[in-house]
Amino acid sequence: MRARPFAQIDVFTAQPGYGNPVAVVLDGTGLDDAAMQRFARWTNLSETTFVLPPTDPQADYALRIFTPGGELPFAGHPTLGSCFAWRAAGGQPKSADRIVQQCAKGLIPIRRDGERLAFAAPPSVRSDPAPALLADIAQALGVEPAQILRAQRLDNGPVWLTLQLDSADTVLALEPDHARLAALGQKVGVIGVYPAPTAIELVSRSSREARAFGAPPPAPLIEVRAFAAPIGVPEDPVTGSLNASLAQWLIEAGELPPRYVAAQGTALGRAGRVHVERDAEGQVWIGGDCVGVIQGQVTL
Repeated sequence: MRARPFAQIDVFTAQPGYGNPVAVVLDGTGLDDAAMQRFARWTNLSETTFVLPPTDPQADYALRIFTPGGELPFAGHPTLGSCFAWRAAGGQPKSADRIVQQCAKGLIPIRRDGERLAFAAPPSVRSDPAPALLADIAQALGVEPAQILRAQRLDNGPVWLTLQLDSADTVLALEPDHARLAALGQKVGVIGVYPAPTAIELVSRSSREARAFGAPPPAPLIEVRAFAAPIGVPEDPVTGSLNASLAQWLIEAGELPPRYVAAQGTALGRAGRVHVERDAEGQVWIGGDCVGVIQGQVTL
């Protein structure tokens, strides 16, 4: 064991304590899979990452991503948080306008939108869920079939069975049976669209957010929740991979516009904000603010 540089970054927020934290070991060289998994269980965060030298000449660094229950080929908030930590520790990208992360999913381009980072959503494979599994998940969530507007199995590395429900309020009211979801072995994402706010509601919301954050952020269009009991995370506070896949699905379906803000973490007392944009070439970018919370060394 030796001392290694370490950081903990709060992602999808500019206010510490309101996003989704990721633990970043900035030098993972010499650690085997068991040591990485053991440390990820110890941090007990939804993800812990290990930065390594890249093996692909196009990449700036390589990343391995672990949950308490296993390794992921790709994940969103660890991508942004690890990139933020790598840059803060002096990492220098090969390109002036892009950082390239190598992970098990492949090469993930990351761009800088001012101080905000955004990753290029990797391709997502979509398929219809099995009706019996969808019915079991609806029961575990406590929703009626009439409240499910559409559902898809989304796979961009992580696999999410994602349901669009009839409203953001329905999403926020969910009290899932996490043990039953774990037994079904399927991570579940849910999304609900907010109604168009009235002028009075917009003024009231801006006032509340100005008091909390110093300036009113854009009003979210949708509310998202992510239930990942099969990998040891009952509810993930803010989930980049899920937001990436559902954006590709629902923008293409005409259900969401090419540019919007998603809220996630509300039910957990967080205020995550995911900035989504599909560019002129059809590439979806998932952006979010990051803030350093802890930096130092860890003995591993």
